[in-house]
Amino acid sequence: MELERETGWQLHPIGGDTGTAYMGTKNEEVLFLKRNSSPFLAALSLEGISPKLVWTKRIGNGDVLTAQEWCSGRTLHREEMDAINVSDIIQKVHGSKSLKRMLHRLGGKVYKPSDFYYDCVYKLAPDLMSHPLIKQAMAWLKNNLPEPQSQEDSVVCHGDISHKNLLLSEDQELFLVDWDSVILSDPLYDIAQLLVRYIKPIDWNDWLERFAYYDPSASQETLYWYVTVHLILDIKSNHGKRQFIDMNQNLLKLNHVLALFP
Repeated sequence: MELERETGWQLHPIGGDTGTAYMGTKNEEVLFLKRNSSPFLAALSLEGISPKLVWTKRIGNGDVLTAQEWCSGRTLHREEMDAINVSDIIQKVHGSKSLKRMLHRLGGKVYKPSDFYYDCVYKLAPDLMSHPLIKQAMAWLKNNLPEPQSQEDSVVCHGDISHKNLLLSEDQELFLVDWDSVILSDPLYDIAQLLVRYIKPIDWNDWLERFAYYDPSASQETLYWYVTVHLILDIKSNHGKRQFIDMNQNLLKLNHVLALFP
């Protein structure tokens, strides 16, 4: 492999959607290597949100290769996603002024509700577009767009809250990794994604009260607006991957949400 010859590291691909992550070995040293990772990885490393950054290198084809300490451990299981350390690390991200300054300097976009609505509409399959529940959800989203976050009120949002992106070290230290979807937006965007993917709808309110970094004065309608966005986006993804069991489960969740706002 050309990349191995250029870097001097033996690369072992790590499973993932992008195919850009590797375990790198050289002599007895082991590092986590990734091509074109988020450019503010250094700030994440300094705050202890991601494993320590060791070096970065621009390679011959123009890609940037980053190396982080190899963290022996495991990703979280789905049933562990309601634990307090998960909401704590999300709170740490949302509350970080240094991450926000860094992302602003790098040209990070402030995502508005209208941007998320467009993401839902964009390339929505015709059979989904004609589904009665999807039609109802899209109309509700359009008619109830929240007020956009100002630049001052926006926070860094990870954008892909998944058990696969939470790494628990052998020392029980939790890291949030894979920052390819990072944006500046309403913190409810991340919170809603966690609810949709990992918490049963009947337990949403209880989870928010007991564990989550969540402002109880925030509009419930705004929270559920973002919940609906994530349900539509996940349904689109399920449909495209022909994951019809998961799609039907998300349709049931969507029906639950829409019943709250007739």
